[in-house]
Amino acid sequence: MEIERKFLVAAPPSGYEAFPFHQIEQAYLCTGPVVRIRREDQSYYLTYKSSGALSREEYNLPLTSEAYAHLRKKADGNILEKKRYLLPLPGRPDLTIEMDVFEGVFSGLILAEVEFKSEEDALSFTPPEWFGRDVTWSGEYQNSRLSIADPASLLPR
Repeated sequence: MEIERKFLVAAPPSGYEAFPFHQIEQAYLCTGPVVRIRREDQSYYLTYKSSGALSREEYNLPLTSEAYAHLRKKADGNILEKKRYLLPLPGRPDLTIEMDVFEGVFSGLILAEVEFKSEEDALSFTPPEWFGRDVTWSGEYQNSRLSIADPASLLPR
């Protein structure tokens, strides 16, 4: 079960580039239900996600690079490219901020996500000031929606 909150970031914290990150490329084979493929550094996955905003089921299956390349040709819409920075959350050593800095067609878009062990913890979470607007429940910035969205309609102005 994935339980996460997502925020639109207008101005990331200074020095974030010094933190560890993963280079991610992901594409969607289906958006209802969500079936995606992802390359994260040198690992490859096929993921199924159920519907939902705050909580949803998620299953990951490993892929080979050849299987990923084959499925990538079958993907619909935008292929998402991003660097996912792993930032510590001050005062909460049990939580990590995953800040996605998008490249490619969504260059300029930055989203921060925090995953939780329970819905209660997620709902009581107070985000840092720099997080910006909470987009958890709107769904407009879910990656599956980005894959079929017009980039110009969602990029910061």
